[in-house]
Amino acid sequence: MPIDGVEWQVLPGLAPYAETLAAMEERAAAIRAGTAPEAVWLLEHPPLYTAGTSARAEDLMQPDRFPVHATGRGGQYTYHGPGQRVVYTMLDVAARGQDVRCFVRALEHWVIAALAEFGVRGEIRPGRVGVWVLRPDKAPAPDGTPREDKIAAIGIKLRRWVSFHGISINVEPELDHFAGIVPCGIRDHGVTSLVDLGLPVTMADLDAALMRTFAPAMARLGSSCAAS
Repeated sequence: MPIDGVEWQVLPGLAPYAETLAAMEERAAAIRAGTAPEAVWLLEHPPLYTAGTSARAEDLMQPDRFPVHATGRGGQYTYHGPGQRVVYTMLDVAARGQDVRCFVRALEHWVIAALAEFGVRGEIRPGRVGVWVLRPDKAPAPDGTPREDKIAAIGIKLRRWVSFHGISINVEPELDHFAGIVPCGIRDHGVTSLVDLGLPVTMADLDAALMRTFAPAMARLGSSCAAS
């Protein structure tokens, strides 16, 4: 299904990580060669942990709980598993402004726009890539600041200015599975999901929201995004 010139696919079942990563790399190379269009893949993985380029050994607290995959994306440790929508974005960043920081900002705002369709206010924080939600239903932190939980993680890699890896959004994963790592190296905040927030959102609901909000988010790329 093409959206804004990008081919979208929803992969059935639980996609094996290594094979999916290899397919992503092949698609990124084909995009750069001009033999395939840009692509967005929507999928779920079996339970696993991935280690980004900044991962610290001490943040893997339960190394035998699930398979651990070293990966070339940015970031630290993260969890993937059933109930989490993984969004792999194979996009030509050179053709979209050649600004990596702006591209990541556009991905964040894309997630925020999709969450807003369910009444969830996602927010970004300086120095913490990803999307967060305030939790007024939880007790404040020891310093008195409001609690907030992470609902979406972002980690990309570029090869010849084509992106791969991408976004993970928690719909209804087993939140206990995050306990085997320090998610993204952040110890002072928790993790949440749409269902944990009391919203009976399905994968199909989220996919539709992502498709509706994709083009406006990508339109942010350029000087207006970099300045925001």
